[in-house]
Amino acid sequence: MAKAKVETTVEEKLKALYKLQSVDSQIDKIQIVRGELPLEVEDLEDEIAGIETRVAKSNEEIQKLVDEVNEKKNIVKDALLSIKKSEEQQKGVRNNREFDAISKEIEFQSLEIELSNKRAIAAQTVIENKKEVLAESDELLARRQLDLKSKQEELESIIAETAKEEEKLLKASVKSEKAIDDRLLIAYKRIRGSVRNGLGVVNLDRDSCGGCFNKIPHQRQIDIATRKKVAICEHCGRILVDAELALEVVG
Repeated sequence: MAKAKVETTVEEKLKALYKLQSVDSQIDKIQIVRGELPLEVEDLEDEIAGIETRVAKSNEEIQKLVDEVNEKKNIVKDALLSIKKSEEQQKGVRNNREFDAISKEIEFQSLEIELSNKRAIAAQTVIENKKEVLAESDELLARRQLDLKSKQEELESIIAETAKEEEKLLKASVKSEKAIDDRLLIAYKRIRGSVRNGLGVVNLDRDSCGGCFNKIPHQRQIDIATRKKVAICEHCGRILVDAELALEVVG
């Protein structure tokens, strides 16, 4: 014969909820200790990736300009050789037509030298400017890498200190959730996710809600104390339990 399903009382549900809240609050405290460190680490990683991309692009642009300068220098070198060769040819010309033709070639090569030198100088100026920007980027990259290393070490230290405790609490949280019916658990998580301090279940404190600190009517306080039904704060929507129940759960 199958065993009859044991009905959980409201009081037992409230105790299970408060226990879950207690465990979840401890997990929250651990995560608060980490603070914004995980986000800071992620932001630094993104910033470093961006700087590295800029540095790589700058190096590529500088190399292209260096290649251009070298190309212009080679053009000048070839033009000078061509001029020297033409000048030698001029010495052996037989008529004015040949002389004029060689002169035009020398003039052309001279203009080629002038233009190539101008372009080489312009490219070299751009190279120097880009190198200055690159040096600043390299310096910034080095600083950010040191910042990242420091933040990572800080985060790893905190995680190492709290890892075992957090793992234990997470298991306790899962275990506590199993003792709560789905509807109530969903309500708890919804409330918990909608408030800044993560408190979905609070006890009465000096006749007031322990979450929003608004005064709770006397009759509602009596209802809460009887533990016969789940009471909700009409101001903030948190689940309310009496102080004695809280003490029974957490000792």
